[in-house]
Formats: sequence, structure tokens, C-alpha cells
Amino acid sequence: MSRNFYILAATLGFFALVSGGMTLVPSNFQPGLPANGSLWRTLALILLLAALASALVGTMSNLFEQVDRRSEETRRTARKRRRGK
Repeated sequence: MSRNFYILAATLGFFALVSGGMTLVPSNFQPGLPANGSLWRTLALILLLAALASALVGTMSNLFEQVDRRSEETRRTARKRRRGK
């Protein structure tokens, strides 16, 4: 499940880079698109923050899954020891 969050973070990060790059493009090369540079910077910032939040959720999800797996393994080995005696 954490892999999905990493993919989402990468996608949002890519779009944040594209939006940040749009601030450098002159307005006459953007027919039909908003030419306001501050709008593109704001969008890039929002996308970057969303990407960072998604990466954080993916990392935390991965850590909790790992803890869950290890505690399950510990329970199984303890159960085997009790039954073996």
C-alpha cells in the first residue's frame, strides 16, 4: 500500500516541477493558459506540499506494516515455543 503513496508523491512532484517551470515561460508561449506567474508558483507550492505529505504517509505506512509483520512473527515463534514444550 505504501508503494501507491510513493507513486502519488512522485507524480505530484513531477507536476510541481512542471508548474514551477511554467513560471519561467513567457506568457506569449502559453495561449489559453493562465499567464500569471504567481498562480503557477502557488500551484507548484501546493503540489509540492501534497507530494511531501503523500511521501510522509507512504513512509509511515511502510513503517507500521513492518512493525506489524515483526510482531506477528514474534507471536508465531512464541506460540511454537509454548506448544513445543
